[in-house]
Amino acid sequence: MISKEELIKLLPQALGGTDLPLAGKTSGKVRDWYDLSNGERLIITTDRLSAFDIVLAHVPYKGQVLNQLSAWWFEQTQDLIPNHLVSIPDPNAAIVRVADPLMVEVIVRGYITGVTTTALWYRYSLGERDIYGYTFPDGLQKNAALPEPIITPTTKGGATGHDERLTCAEVVEKGLLDAKTWGQVQAAALAIFKRGQEVARKADLILVDTKYEFGIAPDGSVVLIDEVHTPDSSRFWKADTYEERFAAGADPENFDKEFVRLEYAKHGYRGDGEIPAMPAELWAAASERYITIYELLTGKTFEAGVYPVEPRLIDNLRKAGIN
Repeated sequence: MISKEELIKLLPQALGGTDLPLAGKTSGKVRDWYDLSNGERLIITTDRLSAFDIVLAHVPYKGQVLNQLSAWWFEQTQDLIPNHLVSIPDPNAAIVRVADPLMVEVIVRGYITGVTTTALWYRYSLGERDIYGYTFPDGLQKNAALPEPIITPTTKGGATGHDERLTCAEVVEKGLLDAKTWGQVQAAALAIFKRGQEVARKADLILVDTKYEFGIAPDGSVVLIDEVHTPDSSRFWKADTYEERFAAGADPENFDKEFVRLEYAKHGYRGDGEIPAMPAELWAAASERYITIYELLTGKTFEAGVYPVEPRLIDNLRKAGIN
């Protein structure tokens, strides 16, 4: 299986032998990206695990699921807001238009759930009723649907620090976004989430909550970027078992990275201290969930690709308009 480093080395050949400036490589939680000479960007997905920032492990084909599922969702939502995707030249790669990411990440929540200190249910269970600028009534049960989806924005790394939880009003008050742009972002996020819930329901899934990232394109327009409605960026529950489990007070059956997070928690690890060794069966089970989500949502059979041999990569890149 060819490595990602070898894949990158093949790119200049795919461009007809011209030099390709790959300086300034950037690595995120689950992808690496490289600026191309034509003003676009190559993204290579990885199999890094982002359930905890410092936990790196391998879930087979995870990167390919994130890459291809996001591309599918971009198609399903392009009538709601433009996005940065140009093409998917390979199961492991995407070509995107460069956009300046906004400082604010948008979290849309449809259910009151979660166990971390920033989660709605955690704070509600401690007696809080005014959370993130919303007032919640007494008597809500864990994992219950909210009357309407709500937005709880958070910052990206930068001037205000990473993961600062905000109210919608504070986004403008703190000068993170102007009122017009923030209005566009909120409207788009709620529309995309509604579309996501509708599609998920048809696949016998529940889209519980999600994170969206937006950017500003060179023409000044707001565009959807990053990944969309994947098991890494969203929480999914199995719909056909939800009601029974909810009535019994049991947690829903999840099909997202929370599965891995909970397994680590069972071993006493919540992001701090020594990382426990986990069996290979965990990664196989996680991979099965990721692939199941892909197949349920898209209606397609997941075909696992390998990191491409040179002729196929060159052919794929040329088909994507890079020659």
